[in-house]
Amino acid sequence: MNIGIIQQKAEEMRILNLAVMKDGELLLKKDWDEEIRRNQYSASKSFTGIAVGIAQKEGLLELNEKLCDIFREEMPENPSENLCSATVKDLLTMCLGQDSGYLMGVQRPLMKEMDWVRYTLSRPFTQKPGTSFLYNNAGPYLAGILVQRRSGCDLVNYLMPRLFEPLGIRRPVWETDPYGYTFGAGGLFLCVTELLKFGQLLLQEGNWEGKQIVPSAYIREASKKYIDNEKDGYGYLFWRGPYNSYRADGKYGQFSIVLPDKNAVIAINAESRDADAMMECCMDIIVPQL
Repeated sequence: MNIGIIQQKAEEMRILNLAVMKDGELLLKKDWDEEIRRNQYSASKSFTGIAVGIAQKEGLLELNEKLCDIFREEMPENPSENLCSATVKDLLTMCLGQDSGYLMGVQRPLMKEMDWVRYTLSRPFTQKPGTSFLYNNAGPYLAGILVQRRSGCDLVNYLMPRLFEPLGIRRPVWETDPYGYTFGAGGLFLCVTELLKFGQLLLQEGNWEGKQIVPSAYIREASKKYIDNEKDGYGYLFWRGPYNSYRADGKYGQFSIVLPDKNAVIAINAESRDADAMMECCMDIIVPQL
């Protein structure tokens, strides 16, 4: 692999850590800064999506359950028809039907509301769920809340024996809401090697060292394109991309990119102010060399 051009672009794009696996072997590992645990921002959503898949396997939830049944106690008075029709699947596909993004990074530090479940459900549902893409932290947050309530523990404790420990990932830090629930839409701290392991698990359709951690059928469904957006489409808290890829994608360039056709995974931690350009460089420079 031509490391020269990668080196140049990495410095331009402020990539901090890069790891590439192909055919189960580490093809490239390069650190421009120490490999430490960093905020994965919205790449955290994909871990929540996988938690939903595991919880479904365990019989804790179903994707066709309606929010008005799940969150009966927090429903506003006289909920709209759109809210009444919203399901768990709509939480995962960014098709919740709300008019704006809620619980976004710039909003959370200054919010006066303590009950974020009640708050998000009280916001307008102006469109029929499942019909229109709008990037919104409310969906993955509520999906994470559902898993936590049904399992009786936070997402970290839920995923430790089911995902993190099997992958050799020590207990991570994950942002919480004012009531102590894990914030499933962001704030998970991992290093690039741990992000790479997650991608490899996805590439292997949920199988790790002979054990089926996540149902393969769920990963196949989660990585499909369900809705058109301004990019390549969206699955269950995964972005679709070029070369039939899909990825966990976080602000400033935190990526776990799965390339089934190449049998490869690319993991990146960065401080890029143009993550879209960084993604394009990754696809133009690294992927053709795989």
